Amino acid sequence: MEKVRYIIDEVRKGKILVLEKGLNPMEEAKLIEMTMSAIQPDVFSGIEMQSYPANAESSLLGKLFKKQNSKRLTVIGPANQLKTLKKDRNLISALVSASK
Repeated sequence: MEKVRYIIDEVRKGKILVLEKGLNPMEEAKLIEMTMSAIQPDVFSGIEMQSYPANAESSLLGKLFKKQNSKRLTVIGPANQLKTLKKDRNLISALVSASK
């Protein structure tokens, strides 16, 4: 819960966060829920979020014992500033607006 509150507080300040290990599904759900309740026109327009999955494991043992839905990188920012968020195979591209 503390991580989710921190993310929302920082995004409200106009910061774009890059999370190296991403969020687990429960944290993502809580972040979306709290963001939806915090949206106010002309004050906070919400968040834009994109995650990259971890590299696919090629060995059989790696596939068997690897956690499902593990993320290696998540980019989170204000919806009114992150105009375009595009995900290619090994690249995340974002067009960031300076105005709020």
